[in-house]
Amino acid sequence: MGTLNEDWPVAELDAVRRLRVVARTTAAAGYAEHVVLAPFDRVWGLASDLEEQLPRLITDISAFTVTSVRGDRLEARARSPLGMRARFDVVLRPGWCLMQSRFVLGGMAAVPEGDGTRFAFFGALRIPGVRWLDRALHPLLDPLGAKALKRLTDQLDLP
Repeated sequence: MGTLNEDWPVAELDAVRRLRVVARTTAAAGYAEHVVLAPFDRVWGLASDLEEQLPRLITDISAFTVTSVRGDRLEARARSPLGMRARFDVVLRPGWCLMQSRFVLGGMAAVPEGDGTRFAFFGALRIPGVRWLDRALHPLLDPLGAKALKRLTDQLDLP
């Protein structure tokens, strides 16, 4: 009999599929995914500039400042237009970004696909009792992810 890993029938998931699983198993989550007609390095180079891009992609963030970097682990502070502040723990790797604060979970993922890049964006609320509101919040949250994805692709000057 082989080891557990040899017998375990699980496929490797790319970064976008992993983010899709995270989004679909998280209550009160919005998710958007799209193939962008630009190379992976260009798309991820833009998306992974968190300090510059998060305030552009998410209208509820007016500033996002990385305060600490330890390899692929970052700590950051976000500020809202109304002055609210949050500390985020971030994992940032090529094609993968997962961020969480006390009340918010979010992420981005990208993988090359043909001549373009499959890009995904997700955000969720982490507040007590949110699971009860999950169905009601999806129609509100999914469009927010789509809008953030469009703001990113608009910067790429695509045909």
